[in-house]
Amino acid sequence: MRVLVVEDDEEMANAVASGLRRMRMAVDVAFDGTDGLERALTNDYDVIVLDRDLPGTHGDEVCGALVSAETRGRILMLTAASSTDDLVDGLGLGADDYLPKPFDFPVLVARITALARRAHPVVPPVLRHGDLVVDTARRRASRGDRPLDLTPKEFGVLELLLASKGRAVSAEELLERVWDETADPFTHAVKVTISRLRAKLGDPPIIETVARRGYRI
Repeated sequence: MRVLVVEDDEEMANAVASGLRRMRMAVDVAFDGTDGLERALTNDYDVIVLDRDLPGTHGDEVCGALVSAETRGRILMLTAASSTDDLVDGLGLGADDYLPKPFDFPVLVARITALARRAHPVVPPVLRHGDLVVDTARRRASRGDRPLDLTPKEFGVLELLLASKGRAVSAEELLERVWDETADPFTHAVKVTISRLRAKLGDPPIIETVARRGYRI
């Protein structure tokens, strides 16, 4: 999944981003509301982790603008205020979830994962294809009795292909959904990742190349 973290505390933002990347998520970071809003309107994020008290454009305004633009990404609002009124206000702005600071990182990951599932057509938390099992909540994959040691990008590609239920997924869509904004659109990263993923999955092969359309399982 692809996540945008909008947080003006750079140390916290970078710590959250690093933790989410270790959980096999593609993460972009913005340190003020204006930049965050621009990125959220430009890119296709699954979840936007949005601090409420932001410089530039206030988090409330960012949330309202994203709701008005009908962006697909789900909004998880963060704030140091934890009263019931604050929670009601945040959800009333159109946020999909609300998490007061300080928070436990596993709770943040669980909230993001749950919101990401709502950003797409309903997909089971555990995806299966034959003897291949992908647990999207725990970020684990196995084939038969063999655990798969996958990189974040390999896991993301496999998850997206399985969730697409036989639909061919283009290299452009994979790049948009699995990589972050630093990815070069002319890179061979998708082809290389697919090749490594096929090797790790072993035989019989399950990832098919569809001419001029992309890849599918």
